[in-house]
Amino acid sequence: MSSLNLDDFSDLIERPDGGVRRDAEERRERLIVPPGALGRLDELGEWLSAAQASVRVRPIERPRVVLFAGDHGVAELGVSARPAGGAHRLVRAVLDGGSPAAVLARRTGATVRIVDAGLDCDPALLPEEVVRHRVRRGSGRIDVEDALTLEEAEQAVRLGMAIADEEADSGTDLVVLGDLSVGGTTAAATLIAALCGTDASVVTGRGGEHIDDLAWMRKCAAIRDALRRARPVLGDQLELLATVGGADLAATTGFLLQCAVRRTPVILDGVVSAACALVGQRAAFRAPDWWLAGQVSGEPGQAKALDRMALNPLLDQGVTVGEGTGALLALPLVQAAAALAAELPERPSDQGAAAAENEEAETAGVTAAESESDTD
Repeated sequence: MSSLNLDDFSDLIERPDGGVRRDAEERRERLIVPPGALGRLDELGEWLSAAQASVRVRPIERPRVVLFAGDHGVAELGVSARPAGGAHRLVRAVLDGGSPAAVLARRTGATVRIVDAGLDCDPALLPEEVVRHRVRRGSGRIDVEDALTLEEAEQAVRLGMAIADEEADSGTDLVVLGDLSVGGTTAAATLIAALCGTDASVVTGRGGEHIDDLAWMRKCAAIRDALRRARPVLGDQLELLATVGGADLAATTGFLLQCAVRRTPVILDGVVSAACALVGQRAAFRAPDWWLAGQVSGEPGQAKALDRMALNPLLDQGVTVGEGTGALLALPLVQAAAALAAELPERPSDQGAAAAENEEAETAGVTAAESESDTD
């Protein structure tokens, strides 16, 4: 029996400061740019004010990309364009600076942290700081067996919580969340279908590399079979993650919930982070107030999950690569909203403007009188 109950997070998580948000909205009315002229940037600025508990938004100076990595046994069925057990290659590409996420992180000034929760590779292939947290080597094939034991699921969730605490304690002011996985979208779609009460076909997408029709049908069948195993455990989020999630998904869920506890805002990436967020919402209904959806990934499961959480993606650029890329694309937008909210000056008050006009008029009158006196 696990000692961890995710429902306990409901008592630990508070909403962003509503009073500060109202004060920020009032301040926005006084800025030199008319209300509404900055579109959604105004809304983002007010959200940041509430998250920071500061009417004047502080700049985003220490953004951090956190990528949870893992392999999923269901990939053996050919549900992914990538080879089963190949997630370590994705990790290596980020570490070597040759992935889209690595390029964008450099450009936005964000540092990157990769956490191996369940890669199926020799630990010697990757740096110690990446592999030292591994819960297990690969997750089980969710169509026929549990992804994790209950003890492993708890260990993974606590790992995510610990990473969130480390980031908050180190001064991270915004997290860009992503995943590096093979088979992860299949597990994510299963979680979303189970929590939303939908069929496999409704949530089955084609992944970041656009699998063909045969692979899509295999993926759909795997999700259908996994759903049969998920439905009996819907009442317990931890057991659900153990049954059809995976080490990386469980760690991501714990990370998201603890970020909300620590009042650390997070930008979600694709369907995997959306699925973990949905599990988090089931445990603590206030938690999604601390999260932003970075971009539309094209995965139907992501759209379903975000709709359930009332999260509207910031961008829709047709980017499907995953790995935190979509969330990173949204980061400059959030940074821009913070800068505008912090640095735009307020309009002069009506009373101040009137006083200034009177002073100008008096000055003009004195100057005219002096001019007439000189003429005389």
